[in-house]
Amino acid sequence: MSTTTAATTTATTTATTQPTRAERLGRPFGIHLGGVGLANLADGIVLGGLPLIAVTLTRSPSEISLLQVAFWLPWLLLGVSAGVVVDRLDRRHVQLAGAAVRVLLLGGMTWLAATDRLTMALLIAAVGIYGITQVFVDLAGSSIIPQLAPQSRLSAANGRVMGAETVFNNFVGGPVGGLLFVVGAGWVFGVPAALGVVFLLLIGLGLRGSYRAERSPEPVGGKLHELLEGFRFQVSHPVLRPLLLTGSALNFASTAYFAVFILWMVGPESRVGLTPEQYPLLLAVLAVGAVAGALLAERLVGLVGEVPLLIGGWFLNSALLLVPFLVPHAGAIAAAFLVVGFTNMCGNVVGRTMRQRLVPVAKLGKVGGAGGMIGYGLMPLGALLGGAVAEVWGLPTVFVGAVVLSLLATAYAATRVTTALVQEHEITAQTTSTQNA
Repeated sequence: MSTTTAATTTATTTATTQPTRAERLGRPFGIHLGGVGLANLADGIVLGGLPLIAVTLTRSPSEISLLQVAFWLPWLLLGVSAGVVVDRLDRRHVQLAGAAVRVLLLGGMTWLAATDRLTMALLIAAVGIYGITQVFVDLAGSSIIPQLAPQSRLSAANGRVMGAETVFNNFVGGPVGGLLFVVGAGWVFGVPAALGVVFLLLIGLGLRGSYRAERSPEPVGGKLHELLEGFRFQVSHPVLRPLLLTGSALNFASTAYFAVFILWMVGPESRVGLTPEQYPLLLAVLAVGAVAGALLAERLVGLVGEVPLLIGGWFLNSALLLVPFLVPHAGAIAAAFLVVGFTNMCGNVVGRTMRQRLVPVAKLGKVGGAGGMIGYGLMPLGALLGGAVAEVWGLPTVFVGAVVLSLLATAYAATRVTTALVQEHEITAQTTSTQNA
């Protein structure tokens, strides 16, 4: 490992975390941010209402967990190929195509709910199709950010995008999904379908221009090499590799945990005993913390540093997931989830910003797809395992096991990633980009 001088380190830190002048994010970014809000409000309503619909059809942990399996499995199957598509096509067009498919799907589910034809099999199938669109829309949405925002404001841009995702997905969408469920299951799908139409109009008419990435030279070895390029970049990178492995383990554990969490929280048979209407409000506390994290992440990076903020947040986040098991009362769980939301969002902002600085713009789709295939692809396996373990050994075993795995994974990252290492490879990436320009 090579070293950097103190002067270089100071200059790099100033350039990446404390820009001397705040450039405007601009109107195109504002339109993109509006689209993010609409799409995530629709997501939140659907994902907030679906578990409540599901528990009216079954109380089986393994069946409930299949919703999470169906949602995340497309990342395992399509993550890499979707990344290539995002890097080859106009990223705005990819978002529009995914949104159009969602509108058609949600319209069909609205009709099924209105005619009382919903079953667990249909719910799982619909979630699977929705998950396929999520792969393409999410990759295109995150990859387009460096084309919309100045390099010096990437932390701010990512903070605003991820804050909007959390506010509208969890803080607004989740509770609204719960309220719409009370009115009728058809509303859980019909309102998001209407929001999807508004998204198509906003991005289709408001965001002009081409957002196709600059094509890098055709890789030696053809299409197979291109598919594997994102993997090679990640696994050979001293910073991205340990972060990917740790993030994947955390996602695996978290999905196992939350795939069956509703059974611990909702219903007279549950340990906490919340009603279906109360559950989304509790989860909204996560969003409150996440919004605060999104707004303060850029400032905290300047005060604490990227790596300490990321690793410290992961440790605290993991440990606090023991609270619902140790203190099964809504107030204590809400307090813990407030902090979990904050630390989780700070880590997400830091991780995405770091990747955008360390990866060439033309490769963001492929690298993001490869990372998503591993990081998100393990999530359906986590959901399956969580459901199976809960079925045999009970919910507490799932919760404690998930926390232990998360703490071990975070300890691994803490021994591999340092601030100096990140700065060293950021300088290398900037030098490479300059030489290729």
